[in-house]
Amino acid sequence: MAKQTSAKNTPARAPDNREAIKVITVNRQAYHDYFVERTVEAGISLFGTEIKSIREGRVNLRGSYAIIRKGEVWLENAHIALYEHGNRYNHEPVRNRKLLLHHREIEQLASKVETKGLTLIPLKLYLKGGRAKIELGLCRGKKLYDKREAIAERDVKRQIERVIRKG
Repeated sequence: MAKQTSAKNTPARAPDNREAIKVITVNRQAYHDYFVERTVEAGISLFGTEIKSIREGRVNLRGSYAIIRKGEVWLENAHIALYEHGNRYNHEPVRNRKLLLHHREIEQLASKVETKGLTLIPLKLYLKGGRAKIELGLCRGKKLYDKREAIAERDVKRQIERVIRKG
């Protein structure tokens, strides 16, 4: 007689909570100009044509920043290009966009920005589960000599890798 398996006999599997993430853009200039002390994931409040333009990858975060006003976080100076197939209801490319965070997170970020003199800089824009998310960095500005050190370290690493590859 064949042994029947029941739900009790099957091994339990952990649920797969990881969602597919598609990185749209990375603000490389921010990593050059700032030390990133902490990162936070935030949602973005967008219009219909903005998300279509984001999916096409037509976004520029260089020179953008986030600011806290009246208990809300706003993304300023981020450029999302006009959607080519949009009509008269197309969005404005550079406008202030509200970032969606929990109230507790906003309070923590506000206290760090006020007391330590840090800045909120968008580091990465990506799609997660069909929704646009932005990775904000709590950043401290680099001095000129810090930038020179980072460039020198990068050059040394490049030279070492080159020597290793040649054998």
